[in-house]
Amino acid sequence: MLIELPNQILNTSDETADLAARIGAQLRIGDTLLLQGDIGAGKSFFARALIQSLQDHPEDVPSPTFTLVQTYTTNIGEVWHADLYRLNDPSEAEELGLAEAFSDAICLIEWPDRLANLVPPDAITLSFTTLANDDMRQISFSGGTQALRSRISKALL
Repeated sequence: MLIELPNQILNTSDETADLAARIGAQLRIGDTLLLQGDIGAGKSFFARALIQSLQDHPEDVPSPTFTLVQTYTTNIGEVWHADLYRLNDPSEAEELGLAEAFSDAICLIEWPDRLANLVPPDAITLSFTTLANDDMRQISFSGGTQALRSRISKALL
């Protein structure tokens, strides 16, 4: 049975950034986070905070909405941030090099449903839901390996 990861209620953008940094500190090459939620649910904000927390000198982390993929060099290895909203077919994800990145980098994937059968079997899904106001959200977890869930559990309060 997998380790239970409780839903996280985050009241402010600072709390979201803090959780992203704590989770980022637990990630390893080959880990994939599937960031799921409606437009404006906080997926890009979370990814930006996570990436910047892994850099000695945080750089600008734009949303990859138009470039589809942005890569970053961090203290723990390369991080790929992909926004697949504009993909029409899963084969386009392969053309971006994501299949290789799933094993060679840490991957943060927005709109993971666009991957279809290319979703890595050991990926963990973080589902973002906006609550009472724009800054307040809930993040729930599903899937992932026991090892990845164990590491992420260390980041949860």
